[in-house]
Order: sequence, then structure tokens, then C-alpha cells
Amino acid sequence: MKTYQYLIVGSGMAADAAVRGIRELDADGSIGMISAEADKPYARPPLSKGLWKGRPLEKVWRGTENLKVEFQLGRTVTELDPTAKRARDDQGEEYAYEKILLATGGAPIRLPFGEEQIIYYRTLADYQRLRALTEQGERFLVIGGGFIGSEIAAALNMQGKQVTMVFLENSIGERIFPPELSQFLNDAYRKKGVELIPADGVEKFEKTGNSFKVQTRSGKTFEVDGVVAGLGVRPNVELAKSAGLKVENGIVTDDHLRASAPDVYVAGDVALFPHAALGKMMRVEHEDNALRMGKQAGRNMAGANEAYTHAPYFYSDLFEFGYEAVGELNSKMEIVADWQEPFQKGVLYYLDGVRVRGVLLWNVWSKVKEAAALIAEAGPFTAQDLIGKIKVE
Repeated sequence: MKTYQYLIVGSGMAADAAVRGIRELDADGSIGMISAEADKPYARPPLSKGLWKGRPLEKVWRGTENLKVEFQLGRTVTELDPTAKRARDDQGEEYAYEKILLATGGAPIRLPFGEEQIIYYRTLADYQRLRALTEQGERFLVIGGGFIGSEIAAALNMQGKQVTMVFLENSIGERIFPPELSQFLNDAYRKKGVELIPADGVEKFEKTGNSFKVQTRSGKTFEVDGVVAGLGVRPNVELAKSAGLKVENGIVTDDHLRASAPDVYVAGDVALFPHAALGKMMRVEHEDNALRMGKQAGRNMAGANEAYTHAPYFYSDLFEFGYEAVGELNSKMEIVADWQEPFQKGVLYYLDGVRVRGVLLWNVWSKVKEAAALIAEAGPFTAQDLIGKIKVE
């Protein structure tokens, strides 16, 4: 049996950040990290952004191995006993710990066909596989018009590839952007040469030689050299459930990132935590939250006893358009658009009653702190109050 002071389940960005949080307060405590992935921690955003724009692959590594961590890679923790403080992996190895962090992330939502022939884009291995395909093929299908789908479609197009997007919604980012901005993105992608098939889904899929024959629900057919899907993720809560921890849409934590059993902490995509500014339980699947929450969980494992009060933000790059966003973005809310130039630069405020619940900074930078502070305010705010509220240079 291996024994660690701190045991971390997962090797994503939250896991790496937790190691750094621990090391701020405990330079020498033993740390073990168990992960189903074969790779040590790496940055995920470059997989759909920077690596397609020439950023060197070696820049993605987080350097966790320099922080005195013992890795158990290519292993999945299958049993956890919080009372005995023991864990077991799928190879039969047992682990004892004093404190444990569950940073198990999420698993991609998959289609009921295609099996391993569809790349569900999430890991470094997925990037490497898609990059290899782009060196051989020219035609690519992207399924999904959300966060990952829109980024990958843009990245492939910028590589000079023929890209077709199929998504269930009417327009790109329809669930978070107001209709006029979402439709603007449809037009922008089409002008770049991306073929869009909105309000449709893939129904049939078969491999023919080195290519794939695809048919949509509406009967459209085409052949491609590679298929990528970005359909969202589901939190990996099975281990927590089997251990008797409180689980909803994620593993439930308190404001100190503690699960419902002593000495069990949670961070990253899998954590359902109390969002201080919004005053509700939230689960956030983005880099900033993984880094800040992971670090706080690590500090608390090492004895800091600090609340996690950060309001995480997220960002994306879509061709020449980019944005940063804070809070809840839901296209069904009342949205106040304060454009400096329509669809080119501006601030969008998401209102629920008299409170601002989210802010979208479209091609506007260095305003995240102001946006987070606005969300923390009780209001009341009217639409007119918000025009010019965040100044755009």
C-alpha cells in the first residue's frame, strides 16, 4: 500500500493548481497523483486555441513534476473509503491518505454511434490525433455549435481545411449569446468558408476507406476525412457516489471546497460549489475556475481554512473575435447590449430581475474585475442604468 499525506485523484489543471496550493504552505508533505490519462498535467486551452496558431507543444506542460509529486498515471481510482481513508485503483493498488482531493473532471457526452472513430475533443491525445488527421485529410466535420465546436471549427478553417458544422441549435452559441449576435456569428463563419448546417443532427455515420460518410436527420449527405464532436461534458461523479458523498450535478462542496465527508476536497469541473457573488450553487468548466479553485483546495488541504470566494471568468477566440465573460450567460435572460460598434466591440449585461447575473466582454479586454464586482452588487439595476456602466476604451 502506498501512503501519502495528500492524495489527488485527477491530473488536470485543477490537480496541478492544488499541488501548488499545498506547496505554498507545506514544502515537503508527500503528494500522490493518480490519473487515467497517460500524461502529466498540461494546459488545456491551447488544445483548441494556441497550438493551432503555432504555439510550441512543449509550452503546454505545467511542470508539476518539479514540485515533488509521485505520479500513478494510466490508472483509474475505482474505490474510495472516506472513513478508512483508503482508495484502490483499477490495477489493484491501494492507497492510504490523510487528505484527498477529487479533481476527476468530466467525460464528453457521446453519440450512440461512431464509437472511437469520432474525436470527442478534450485531451492532449485528442489534439494529437486530430492534428495527424489534418496532415492527411482536407474535409472535416464538427458536430456541435457551442464552446468547443466553435473554437475547433475556426481552428481547422485557419489551417485551410474544408469545415462543415452540424448543430442542433439555429445558430452558433445560441444558448449563451443574444439571437442577433449568434446569427452574426453564423454569417461570419460562412464568410470564412465554413459550411453551417444548423437545426440538424448527425443520424448515420460509416467509415468508407480512409473517409467517413455522414448523413444528417434532414437527409443531407457528405464525406469527410475526420469527425470532431463538442457536445458538452458530464461530471465524473461515479467514484464520489460510490463513496457515499453528496452528489447532484457535480460533487457538492461547501465554501471551503470540502465534500460531505471529512478530509475530502473537490476542485475543477466536477465541483458543485457555492458561488459567492451569484449566491447559488454552480459548476464551472473553465480554466480560470480550475486554477483558482484547485489552488484554494490545495491550500485548505494544507491547513489554510479559507473560503473560495472567487468569481471565475472564461474566454474564447473565434477568428478575429474574442471575448471574456463572468457569471451566468443565458440567452433567455434579459440582455442589455452596450455596443461601441455593433458585433465588433461592446459589453453585454445579463439581467435576472434587477440584478446583473452575467457580463460578456466582446472584444473588450482587462475589464473582468469590474464585471465581477458588478455581479456582486445587489442592485437594483435597470437596462438604462447599465449603458456605459463598464467603460470601453
